[in-house]
Amino acid sequence: MTPRLVRWGGLAGSAATAGTAWLGGAGFERVPSINPVTLLSGQRGVALPILWVLGTAVLITAWWYGRHVVPSTRWALVTAGLWFLPVLPFLPLGSADVYSYACQGYVQYAGGDPYATGVGEFGCPWVSSVASSWVDSPAPYGPLFLLLAARVVAVAGDSLAAVVAGLRVVAVAGVALIAAGVPALARHCGIDPARATWMVLACPIVLVHLVSGAHNDALMVGLIVTGLALAAAGATPLRLAAAGAVLGLAVGVKATAIVVVPFAVLAALPADRRALRDLWRPAAAIGGGLLLLTAALSIASGRGAGWVAGLLRSGDSVTWGSPSTAVGLVIEFGTGLPAVPVTRLIGVALLAVLLVVLWWRARRSDPLGHAGLALAATVLCAPVFHPWYATWPLAVLAATRSENRWLLGLCAFAATLTTPAGYNWALYTRIPGALVVTATLVTLLVLAVRRNRRVVA
Repeated sequence: MTPRLVRWGGLAGSAATAGTAWLGGAGFERVPSINPVTLLSGQRGVALPILWVLGTAVLITAWWYGRHVVPSTRWALVTAGLWFLPVLPFLPLGSADVYSYACQGYVQYAGGDPYATGVGEFGCPWVSSVASSWVDSPAPYGPLFLLLAARVVAVAGDSLAAVVAGLRVVAVAGVALIAAGVPALARHCGIDPARATWMVLACPIVLVHLVSGAHNDALMVGLIVTGLALAAAGATPLRLAAAGAVLGLAVGVKATAIVVVPFAVLAALPADRRALRDLWRPAAAIGGGLLLLTAALSIASGRGAGWVAGLLRSGDSVTWGSPSTAVGLVIEFGTGLPAVPVTRLIGVALLAVLLVVLWWRARRSDPLGHAGLALAATVLCAPVFHPWYATWPLAVLAATRSENRWLLGLCAFAATLTTPAGYNWALYTRIPGALVVTATLVTLLVLAVRRNRRVVA
């Protein structure tokens, strides 16, 4: 496959995907969801399922094979930018979360507390566009994103279309940060920046969920890779404080970003100076910048630390996309016992252990790569998984480590999990999917035990 074929073939796939946004994207009104049955049976027209399947397949194919022929970073940036253009004028794809962002921004702008009440209770004028799971839920996002969403509402006024467009501008700004941070991080780690840039920006999840769907993960990921690049290049306390401030901005979008901070501290030092006694200076600089920015954002939002409480409602979705939830669903299916809360708690506990182990190993080598692994562990062990979460580890690992086909394969699979209007296949196949995920986990565990036994023998 040639670069020319990759570029223009992928653009054709993007145009087909844009057609699905026009025919059946996440609309301004919550009508009966376009689920897999109504989509594939042609109840909403034959063109919609054909364009969705064709567009997704072409985008995945062009992205997958394109990584072998990408000639330069500039070519990767231009090609990805061309792919983004067709979806920008149309309805959001893959999720209706942008409408909950709009209402949370409205509550913040109107003087309410998005962390204390759901958007339905406050009286958002666009509440009919918000998914039912978010109508009564407080905002689970940091103060920076709430401030940005409120500003978008202030500028856009009463037009929901203008608010969605403004939130998409914020998401595209996040993608621009990714485009700047990934090649910088890749060059520092000795990874081909052109290939790293391609693997991240040309991934269909970025087009569908970050650009079209306008997820705030775009801004968080962009700030993470920028902060890590600054930390790795920082040789003075001032530069490290700036890195901490950028990571503080990332935490101000989503608290998930906090997991990379300990690895940024290690990345600020050469490998022969990562003894525990040497870490206090970079830790103080990075931690100080982060705390100052986070505190400033909390004060500027007028909500203090109330946003922390909103994080407790981030696990309302129950699907097999989260391995810990999948195991719980299988146990509940077999025994009737309420196992999901228990298995989710075990998953979080496992994550805490994994993060400590990864950080300890990162002291010897590759702290930036281990930061990507920490994000991957966070995605896999979290109570909830959405396809756009895959961009967290992808952005860091593509820039810091040699290609991992498992990660790319999982990203390709994740790109197929939602319908144009946002219905998740994991909801439609909850128990069968949970059985498959659980069986896969058991198989991997058995293989790991056998491998360790052979090593010991």
